[in-house]
Amino acid sequence: MGHFTDLIDLYTAYVVHFFTFFWNPTDRLFILYLGVAAGFAFILFIFNKHKISGPQIDEEHKSFLKFLFPAHVWSHPSAWLDVRYFFFHHLIGHFLQFGFLAACTTWSFALVTGGESLAEMARIGDARIERADYLIAIGYMFAFYIVGDLIAWTAHYLQHKIPILWEFHKVHHSAEVMHPMSNGREHPVDNLLYKASLGLGYGAFIGLGVNILGYTPNMPSVFGVPVLMFLFNLVGYNLRHSHIWLRWPGVWSKVFPSPAHHHVHHSCHPEHFDKNFAFMFPLWDVLFGTYIMPEDNKDVKFGVAGMKPGEMDTCAKLYFVPFKKAFRRLRRKPVAPKHVIPPAE
Repeated sequence: MGHFTDLIDLYTAYVVHFFTFFWNPTDRLFILYLGVAAGFAFILFIFNKHKISGPQIDEEHKSFLKFLFPAHVWSHPSAWLDVRYFFFHHLIGHFLQFGFLAACTTWSFALVTGGESLAEMARIGDARIERADYLIAIGYMFAFYIVGDLIAWTAHYLQHKIPILWEFHKVHHSAEVMHPMSNGREHPVDNLLYKASLGLGYGAFIGLGVNILGYTPNMPSVFGVPVLMFLFNLVGYNLRHSHIWLRWPGVWSKVFPSPAHHHVHHSCHPEHFDKNFAFMFPLWDVLFGTYIMPEDNKDVKFGVAGMKPGEMDTCAKLYFVPFKKAFRRLRRKPVAPKHVIPPAE
């Protein structure tokens, strides 16, 4: 009975924490990130309004509110499914994975360091913050996220290339219109793959850092969020899952992740299949030949090519249909090659 009570207390604390997402800088829907995204949207609204001003201006460019919340998005069932799924998945799936990332990180850290405690090393790092070399801390932060992004790129690539993994990742791509909560349309199996790969990678990286430096550098942060991640969330992150096309000019799109970079990844246009896997550094896509950036979004259409209507139109289907399809793939027997009858002489 005591364990059950502890679980209830843990879940209650988790729920209370979850409902602070608008005020929590570690959450992608933090009000400041949303506000800056709205600021980018306003600049684009003014630019486009002047660009197409006159009697031909469309309904969505008559007011900023209509531009920000267009009817073609919010009248679509997919948009409201994302709202429902956001709460459904966070209150069920995310809780079941609670602590998994930390466990993987701690285990790989101990493996690399020969049994050192990650929590103890963090305390040592905090104690040394006044004496720490800030250049080392900044370099450590960049290396941490560069390595993490390479791991994430690899996991993302495998989700598209391995058919069974694709059945689960397809959930995220099934959104036919997008808004910031669409980012939460993820299957728990997807989440577990990311948490396992990133947790093991981060733990090993931190462990190697301790072996070399003797402590864990304290990364410079804003509101408790490492500066690099804070800037990533701040500069248009919430437009990545939205209807608003924002592309950095010229070569900058290959350096910094623009919302357009991720729009193309979600596109079901044949030229956009399996492109733009990176999260923070498009450089990985450039290096591995998966980068593409069209000049405009006329060919960008969200969704999964060939998906049947109604295939993933409820929260339950988003959870259980991928298991059904993955099981079918596992049971599918390889087709034996047919014997070729030689032509008559």
